[in-house]
Amino acid sequence: MKKRLLLVVTVLLSLTVISAQAQSVKGCQLSSNKYDANSTSNPYGRCGSPYSADSINNPYGTFGSRYSPNSANNPYATHTPKITAYDGANLGNLSRNSYAPDSTSNPYGAHGSQYSTDSIHNPFTYGNPYSPDSVSNPYTTTAPTLSDPDSDSDQK
Repeated sequence: MKKRLLLVVTVLLSLTVISAQAQSVKGCQLSSNKYDANSTSNPYGRCGSPYSADSINNPYGTFGSRYSPNSANNPYATHTPKITAYDGANLGNLSRNSYAPDSTSNPYGAHGSQYSTDSIHNPFTYGNPYSPDSVSNPYTTTAPTLSDPDSDSDQK
């Protein structure tokens, strides 16, 4: 009986530690490369799985829910993941909020316009399907990375 109780307590503590370490998009690549382990397009990876707590594709997670203030899928969120290019350029915030100034969905903003050099929608810069640093290149390994809303964009 004591062994079973100890086993249950150990499992519960392990799950608590695992869930405390989760909830971070740091290191995830905003990429259409479905084979890269850190790509948001990989349905089996940490960043792209609809079941992962770190994924923007999890409809119940912090970064994928339509209701979370930190979610890329909430059209009213203003505290969403930051996008940083491999060369260190700030590409704005991954957001569906078309009114937020740094949102990738704001068609008149610096990061949502298809004409801006710092936009993932510009077909000649970070939206170019042939560029190795592009979000739309299905073979890239140097796609822009995501970081948590509260962190500094100092990763590469």
